[in-house]
Amino acid sequence: MRTMAALVFPGFETLDYFGPMEMLGGAAQGIEIITVAQGREAVPSVHGQRIVVDKTIAEKNDYDLLFIPGGDSALEAAKDQALMQWIREASANAERVMAVCTGTVLLGMTGVLDGRKATTNKIDFNDTVPLAPNVDWVKEARWVEDGKFFTSSGVSAGMDMSLAVIADLYGMAAAEKVALGTEYEWHKDSSRDPFAKLAGLI
Repeated sequence: MRTMAALVFPGFETLDYFGPMEMLGGAAQGIEIITVAQGREAVPSVHGQRIVVDKTIAEKNDYDLLFIPGGDSALEAAKDQALMQWIREASANAERVMAVCTGTVLLGMTGVLDGRKATTNKIDFNDTVPLAPNVDWVKEARWVEDGKFFTSSGVSAGMDMSLAVIADLYGMAAAEKVALGTEYEWHKDSSRDPFAKLAGLI
């Protein structure tokens, strides 16, 4: 069974986190989800739901997988240098790294995505990508895979990306089983991104 550090910070985007957790947690092969935060207190999402913390960033940092949600508060979280260093170390140790929405910008600001392709929320694209100028930002993509890094567009796109990660780790049949079990219409084409046009990026 693989272990996954699922980072949360105050004001994280609700579906960024819980959508992928539903998918990744449903993999029959088993992924142990460990919620990680800056402190021990329960962490509220942008909509107020509070999530219990399993580990803090001061504890072990050798997880098999790393997951980072987004939200407007992701950029505030980037001011915490201890958190940024934890992300760098967790990324180096993990066999797969996932980021959703502005969580990709947070990841990019650590430098671990320098020279790599990545994508993020399209509505905020032009305002946020300058914060990580060395990333090769992809304007039109539901999600992007570059080596061990998987990054997605805004909010709901994280579920499509998560299924792609399951397929990468355990095979297409495993991912399709999770999609069926959640009655989710998986968009398997990572280049299918109608929101890039709606946001005026293309």
